[in-house]
Amino acid sequence: MHEHETAPSDKRHRFPPEIIAHAVWLYFRFALSYRDVEELLAERGVIVTYETVRQWCRKFGQAYANALRRRRVVAEKSIRAARSVPCAVRGSFSPTP
Repeated sequence: MHEHETAPSDKRHRFPPEIIAHAVWLYFRFALSYRDVEELLAERGVIVTYETVRQWCRKFGQAYANALRRRRVVAEKSIRAARSVPCAVRGSFSPTP
């Protein structure tokens, strides 16, 4: 039997899911260090340690990466569909480059 994989739960964490998601996004999106993320959050009034950021990235990083990949695939499909629509240029029809 295969167990259904689910995203890790953030129910027992001190900070709201939005803060955790933002910290993990900062770390992976901009290739920052844990201490850099700690400093950026501190500038916004959120006091966490770099170790907390590391634990969040380890626990939630893969789930967020999977979600971002799914969004990227949907966006790429819509861009491809828009490019394949023929458009009229000076009386003739041709696909957009």
